[in-house]
Amino acid sequence: MERQKHVVVPKKLVLPFILITSCFALWGFANDITNPMVKAFSRILMMSNFEGSLVQFAFYGGYFAMAFPAALFIKRFSYKAGILVGLGLYAGGALLFIPASISMVFWPFLVAYFVMTCGLSFLETSANPYILSMGPEDTATRRLNLAQAFNPIGSLVGMLAAQQLILARLHPASADERVAMDPAFLQEVTSKDLAAIRFPYVGIAFVILVVLVIIALAKLPGNQDQNHNVHFSETIKRLLKTKRYYEGVITQMFYVGAQIMVWTFIIHYATMELGLSEAEAQGYNMVAMAIFVVSRFICTFLLKYISPGRLLMFLAIGGMAFTLGTIFIQGMTGLYALVGISACMSLMFPTIYGIALRGMGDDAKIGAAGLIMAILGGSIMPPLMGSVIDMGVIFSFSAVRASFFLPFICFVVITIYGYRTYTIHHSRIAAAN
Repeated sequence: MERQKHVVVPKKLVLPFILITSCFALWGFANDITNPMVKAFSRILMMSNFEGSLVQFAFYGGYFAMAFPAALFIKRFSYKAGILVGLGLYAGGALLFIPASISMVFWPFLVAYFVMTCGLSFLETSANPYILSMGPEDTATRRLNLAQAFNPIGSLVGMLAAQQLILARLHPASADERVAMDPAFLQEVTSKDLAAIRFPYVGIAFVILVVLVIIALAKLPGNQDQNHNVHFSETIKRLLKTKRYYEGVITQMFYVGAQIMVWTFIIHYATMELGLSEAEAQGYNMVAMAIFVVSRFICTFLLKYISPGRLLMFLAIGGMAFTLGTIFIQGMTGLYALVGISACMSLMFPTIYGIALRGMGDDAKIGAAGLIMAILGGSIMPPLMGSVIDMGVIFSFSAVRASFFLPFICFVVITIYGYRTYTIHHSRIAAAN
């Protein structure tokens, strides 16, 4: 019985676990093919770094807007229904890149990204707590970390697609050089570049539709304590009385902000500080993601021996150290420090998620929405960082390096939550048990 208690994924749930875990890779693809597009759109459409970063505002704004509607839908129906709606919206948003690229105007792309991430919000609001429910509660955080380990594999594929199918195919002219082009030639160049952006998004749409059909036909377990009654206000009151939960939502917002800032602006750091091309800079982004993947599996193993809160705190301190290296050390060493931050971030999202929802029972459906809404951090913070970069020089720092004080602050917040988790919240959970 004790052995069964510590099983990460029960045998009878292995196939459903694999099917739902495939969705983690799909939204990883969307996240990380999109990060380099901030720089790409800025160049193609001759915009500032702030304007280009509105890609992230639209992308992560969709997560925020749809999280609670998704949670209420899942509460009324099921995790499976939420996943199917999410996949449908994801595919629909990706297909909107066809009319957006034909229009050659920026705002239709923002609409496409927003629709895509409304779907991703459904997916994440459904899949994360569904994975938590697929086995014993004491292994829930390890189980979610295992499923989330396949998210960066999709991210790597997305980064490779961005590098080889988009960035490498763009016209090399800078934004300033495009301004001086003959209008007819500029329109031709812009059309080809936007078609290059469109291609991988349309391709992933068809992959998503195949996955949607497979999951629709598969027999997936329902939640054993399924309760279709929606007592929204009562649930919110219970959640807001749980410090571990609402502190987790705040921390998750800062974590997602840090993650998106680090991965989005690796390209800016490499191109503006070191003079690398965008395709070369994307190579370092891919190295960062490979490190993230390996670290995710290592950290999932370490959770067997180290409490989630303690390990979260140690990694956040590591993130602070690497971020300071990025700010204060110039040249390639600074870039290596920036890449190294990814090793520390690997554990954070699923662990914060698991800590915040531990022991929530059916309230986890609504609680999950708050944690997905926290992805708003990825919408707000990159434009702020982009506006800092547009300043040029801040005190004795280049604006690119100075902008990394923003993710440093985020890691401070995560460190505090990790410390509180294993010193305060953990002891309260143990006392309750």
